[in-house]
Amino acid sequence: MIKLQFYLRFHTRYGQSLHITGNIDELGNNDTGKALSLHYLNDEFWHGTVEINSETAPAKIRYKYFLKNEDGERIQEWGNDRLISSLHKDTEEVQLTDTWNHAGEYENAFFTAPFNNVLLKGEHTKGKAGSDKHYTHIFRIKAPLLKKNEVIVLCGAGERLKNWSETDPVMLERKNDWWELRLDLSGTGFPVAYKYAVYNLKESRLVRFESGDNRLLISEAGSNKLSILHDGFARLPNDTWKGAGLAIPVFSLRSKNSFGVGEFNDIKLLVDWSAITGLKLIQLLPVNDTTATHSWLDSYPYAAISAFALHPIFINLPNLAGKDYAGRLGSLKKKQKELNEMPVVDYEAVMKFKTSALKELYEVMGEDCFSTDDYRKFYKANKHWLQPYAAFCYFRDTYGTSHFSEWESCSTYDKTAIEALFLPGNAISRQVGLYCFIQYHLHLQLQEAVDYAHKKGIVLKGDIPIGIYRHGCDAWVAPDLYNMDWQAGAPPDDFAAVGQNWGFPTYNWKRMQEDGFAWWKQRFEQMSHYFDAFRIDHILGFFRIWSIPAHALQGIMGRFVPCLPVHINEFGEQGIWFDYQRYCRPFIIDEVLYEIFGDRTGMVKENFLQPNEFGSLDLAPAFATQVQIEAHFAELEPTAENEWLKQGLFDLVSNVLFFEEPGSQGQEYHFRIAMEKTSSFRYLIPHVQEKLKQLYVNYFFRRQDDFWFKEAMHKLPMLKAATNMLVCGEDLGMVPGCVPDVMKQTGILSLEIQRMPKDPKKEFFHPNDAPYMSVITPSTHDMSTIRGWWEENRDKTQHFYNHLMGQWGQAPQFCEAWINRAIVMQHLYSPAMWSIFQLQDLLGMNETLRREKPQEERINNPANPKNYWQYRMHLSLEDLIGQQEFNEELRGYIQNSGRD
Repeated sequence: MIKLQFYLRFHTRYGQSLHITGNIDELGNNDTGKALSLHYLNDEFWHGTVEINSETAPAKIRYKYFLKNEDGERIQEWGNDRLISSLHKDTEEVQLTDTWNHAGEYENAFFTAPFNNVLLKGEHTKGKAGSDKHYTHIFRIKAPLLKKNEVIVLCGAGERLKNWSETDPVMLERKNDWWELRLDLSGTGFPVAYKYAVYNLKESRLVRFESGDNRLLISEAGSNKLSILHDGFARLPNDTWKGAGLAIPVFSLRSKNSFGVGEFNDIKLLVDWSAITGLKLIQLLPVNDTTATHSWLDSYPYAAISAFALHPIFINLPNLAGKDYAGRLGSLKKKQKELNEMPVVDYEAVMKFKTSALKELYEVMGEDCFSTDDYRKFYKANKHWLQPYAAFCYFRDTYGTSHFSEWESCSTYDKTAIEALFLPGNAISRQVGLYCFIQYHLHLQLQEAVDYAHKKGIVLKGDIPIGIYRHGCDAWVAPDLYNMDWQAGAPPDDFAAVGQNWGFPTYNWKRMQEDGFAWWKQRFEQMSHYFDAFRIDHILGFFRIWSIPAHALQGIMGRFVPCLPVHINEFGEQGIWFDYQRYCRPFIIDEVLYEIFGDRTGMVKENFLQPNEFGSLDLAPAFATQVQIEAHFAELEPTAENEWLKQGLFDLVSNVLFFEEPGSQGQEYHFRIAMEKTSSFRYLIPHVQEKLKQLYVNYFFRRQDDFWFKEAMHKLPMLKAATNMLVCGEDLGMVPGCVPDVMKQTGILSLEIQRMPKDPKKEFFHPNDAPYMSVITPSTHDMSTIRGWWEENRDKTQHFYNHLMGQWGQAPQFCEAWINRAIVMQHLYSPAMWSIFQLQDLLGMNETLRREKPQEERINNPANPKNYWQYRMHLSLEDLIGQQEFNEELRGYIQNSGRD
């Protein structure tokens, strides 16, 4: 038997407890419900003991700690690399002294995929350990940001630790993520003071000691006893690495060989340019298949019909065809030239011709492709999503709609029936095979681009949408994972006065937690094949999601879910008489009608309204909801007047103060967002207005914080632990006060934007104030570029010019190149880990290379729910690579700013 003694450094508060789980029975076999409980030892340590059978124990025992709060919430430490191994045959006791690994520690970021596999891969010097063959102590420490030729050494008191020698210290050896040293400290006097230090092998000198007090080794050497120290991170500067990146959608790329749209092959040219200029990261928008209607509406990259399948629009046909079948593409040359010369993407034309060509190539290449070992391996690894996706596409095209509820057959997903479609001899196995064929070749082309990027020292960052398409494959296969009666969106802001309705069903988190977030884990695994990092679109949705009922169209009709409602008793406590008709029904009186409709008030009253028993008006039953109103006007001629009338009626529907919580039997209510802007509120007496405002502030900004904190901590740590990609969150919008704390605790990088400060007291955010664990950018795809923004609001531009840029006098009317450059430089010199720029903002620094009209640089306008996503570079990547003077200038800016 071997006794394992665990000592964990951790300061707890009253009610908290610590536990340990691992891959052996005695530690619960990684089941937290069967974990070993630790006991409080003193202010510095918690302690636990367990005995294991040395003959049946695995050669490598892995374990980790977790914290249990007084409310039962469990918080696991980060990582999965605590290891007990290489025990002597006569070992009877192992004493483990550990340091809790907080997920929010900066250093953990440098052990994620982009750094481990690419950015820091060539920087690590292995070192040659001064270990003893027979040892009593194993020292382990992490130090990710060492420079080339640097290693970790151990200095300390006593003869074996060289008595603090700086010229002949004891060297550690890098083993995976740890630096390790095995020493025989028999006969050494305890306790032993020691420190880790950085040593340069090439220069044979000690560079620096770690900061802080000396470490103290208390565990004495003993007969048949082994002490293992996991000392956490060396206390060295941990915020010195900074990188610059580029953001652009794949569809926006332009090369001389693409087909009217950016393709996966074009990423390689973008990588070449990035390497020339010193950029280390390429950030892309989602690349999943969005083919639902076979129209330009499918250009919306966040409405994927599958969270796993890649978009066929990104395939390069000549690459697929190869030399053997290149002749079959000859007839497309003229069309390719025509589409490639267009200033924007013609989505429908590109898809029409690519789809036709893909079908033709499949007819001659399909059988040979399916017989290869590589395809079979791909099919087997991706079968769980590939079969449903291919079947979905077949039925979509067969029945002419992605609305699976309207299909004549298979409207409800049946796994057995779908699997049968792929069996040899099935009448339609050939047809469904087309979509598997396309996905395989998309995989090959994207994987080739990824491998090329990594060889060039460039990492790729993907984008995970917050929702799934309502009429897509994911909803068809597992509708129980989503709340199909609700629509995700966003509350009103400066960009969308009536909010946003994305149309996606919201996630059924309770159901997803039942299987340990299996769908999310599969999604992350699929994404990790191609991306080193990813952006969580609208990460606030993991705290609460803006949910709009199915009968509404505008985001302003939504509310946060989950959310603690206002109980009816609270109105009485505030001295407010609760009037359901007045507060929860649209407030419609003649004065309100005239404000909206003017001299058309009479017509509106006659056609759309009816009097009620309270002396006011109600919308007629046929026009009681926004969906009903939309359906009515859809049958009329689409004139400007009809659109104006429709929007006015929408405003009447939303002229309420509260929404009743479904199923609460009139006991619970939610505030309508932007209550003070409604005419319903304006017509209340001042006393009631003031009382409602106090309750409104409490509802939105106080009572929810702890609740939303727990909601996020139930999801994000588990999801982040499922992948080794670097995780970044898009935490913009109406940000709850708990969000920064959750981001810090989970080690997720925040997003900082100069013109969208998170402090409501500030008009602008200064890049110098960015936290290290963040991505900073002057603009995103959802907003105007630097040049476009400069012309939007003269007063804001003037204030920015004088106060953020420190310039005197009148601001130039247009964003001249030097202004654009100054803004980019502010971001480059920010303390943030990553500065990422849209390509348009980088080209804006050059009067010659920038696009003529800045309004043409914008990719998306969130206020327009039917935005056509068709922005494309105005010059080719080949031409950009040839701009030697600009490229050298940009590289100089990046290098001088200290960004690696």
